[in-house]
Amino acid sequence: MSAHARIAAITNRIVERSKPTRERYLQRLRAAASQGVNRSVLGCANLAHGFAICSPAEKDALAGDRVPNLGIITAYNDMLSAHQPFETYPAIIREAAAQAGGIAQVAGGVPAMCDGVTQGQPGMELSLFSRDLIAMAAGVGLSHNMFDAALFLGVCDKIVPGLVIAALSFGHLPAIFIPAGPMTSGLPNDEKSRVRQLFAEGKVGRAELLEAESKSYHGPGTCTFYGTANSNQMLMEIMGFHMPGSSFINPGTPLREALTREATKRALAITALGNEFTPAGEMIDERSVVNGVVGLHATGGSTNHTMHLVAMARAGGILLTWQDIAELSELVPLLARVYPNGLADVNHFQAAGGMGFLIKELLKQGLVHDDVRTVFGQGLEAYTVDAQLGENGSVVRKPSPEKSHDPKVLASIETPFQANGGLKMLRGNLGKAVIKISAVKAERHIIEAPAIVFHGQQELQDAFKEGKLNRDFVAVVRFQGPKANGMPELHKLTPPLGVLQDRGFRVALLTDGRMSGASGKVPAAIHVTPEAVDGGPIARIKDGDIIRLDAIKGTLEVLVDAADMAEREPVVIDLSDNEFGMGRELFAPFRHAVGPSDQGASVLFHAH
Repeated sequence: MSAHARIAAITNRIVERSKPTRERYLQRLRAAASQGVNRSVLGCANLAHGFAICSPAEKDALAGDRVPNLGIITAYNDMLSAHQPFETYPAIIREAAAQAGGIAQVAGGVPAMCDGVTQGQPGMELSLFSRDLIAMAAGVGLSHNMFDAALFLGVCDKIVPGLVIAALSFGHLPAIFIPAGPMTSGLPNDEKSRVRQLFAEGKVGRAELLEAESKSYHGPGTCTFYGTANSNQMLMEIMGFHMPGSSFINPGTPLREALTREATKRALAITALGNEFTPAGEMIDERSVVNGVVGLHATGGSTNHTMHLVAMARAGGILLTWQDIAELSELVPLLARVYPNGLADVNHFQAAGGMGFLIKELLKQGLVHDDVRTVFGQGLEAYTVDAQLGENGSVVRKPSPEKSHDPKVLASIETPFQANGGLKMLRGNLGKAVIKISAVKAERHIIEAPAIVFHGQQELQDAFKEGKLNRDFVAVVRFQGPKANGMPELHKLTPPLGVLQDRGFRVALLTDGRMSGASGKVPAAIHVTPEAVDGGPIARIKDGDIIRLDAIKGTLEVLVDAADMAEREPVVIDLSDNEFGMGRELFAPFRHAVGPSDQGASVLFHAH
């Protein structure tokens, strides 16, 4: 069976599995849409509160049901580089809306935290939960029922998935995501990584490390490596939530502003008041979700999306599984080499042909569905373009290049970097896990070594500094799952494990925690479920147990007699230190209610 046919079969399987939940979702959506323009159901006092600060002309317009009103949900803050550019967007959007005969209001703000700031800190234990909180916060903003469409301003790790969950929860409204773009290129990512490893070895000090980091993260825009934030932008474009060609245009440029104005006018055109009504929940279907997974594999995207895509899909009544993601990985070749899967950054990816070229190549072999709905109003073929600035300041689109401008960064479908996408699911007597192998050398796709058990990042770092880890081993870092402590990213493990691997030792990581888009050259079985706090098999591992991680066969085993494992009592540790400080006490209900990682690690959907 061809890859095209197998992708169609997987899509159909998702459709069949999702029928009960999808049908209920669509019934609710259509019932909400049938009520007509939202403001028409509001009483006079309700409406007066909703437009109290508007101009007389705007009040007149909003009092009727003929002028569309856009609700802006913004993740703006001026501490974080990726979200700082959004400061000026509401004014641009209001002006563009007025020029097109509409109105726009900021409906609400959502938190936007940066995993880069909180790495290794207590605040990181709020990070994953912030996704569902963002969905809730966006829901509060849209609940005023004043809007005919929504514009979502968000970029980074948990923000976009949270906003997508909100967009699909309000799926009777059209929704367009407006990106801010990546910062310009700074210190090359491989050089930054080199300095980090030198610091881990004690060969450079904090001053040298801070200088390197500051040259890497140096201005407005997203971090330029291909982590979760830039994977988000890829997803929004390939799933049809972005205007074509808009994902990776730098902030503060005329083209960036032109794309924002264009998106605003397009949002007005797709409301129920026009002729192209495109409610988000109808637009995003099983084919759109599969396109997102295919894009993730083709670009070597973030492992976080093995959870986020599951949760996002469930918001639309679609039941995506890790098995679906794993099977799609076997069919989709890796077409992008962007750090940590290569030396380039996302600006180089954009210069090589960007999303337009990538989508064009995937369409050649039918690896993505063209017959989807998008905010642009056409199938995915319309996204095989390069967005440019026209002479009059508008956006013009030209066909994406026939050949990559840099085949070392962006490959053709005929000459991929590897035959599969590099995100795989592992199964075995330790449960289920995810591994990203696109940056792992082939000779390290199978690791068999004794376990060394840790109950936190710091324990491993201390052992490394004390010289206790100069050997082959699998680092088992447990009690890092959603219920235990919010499933923080474990980036602090990357430099010491990378150093040990470079010294010639065969090392790997096994954890119920996360590594995200920065999962790199060290084989890492992550998101292990059941997690340790639930008494999963990972809680029964002892120092010295032989662990076998086989990314080729997709297996994860502890080589211990089954009867012996069954007799062992799961280790239980005191987690009270994770319950207070930096806001962690506020998230106790999330830790108690969260579902397992293979169901999206969500407090919203796992019970359904």
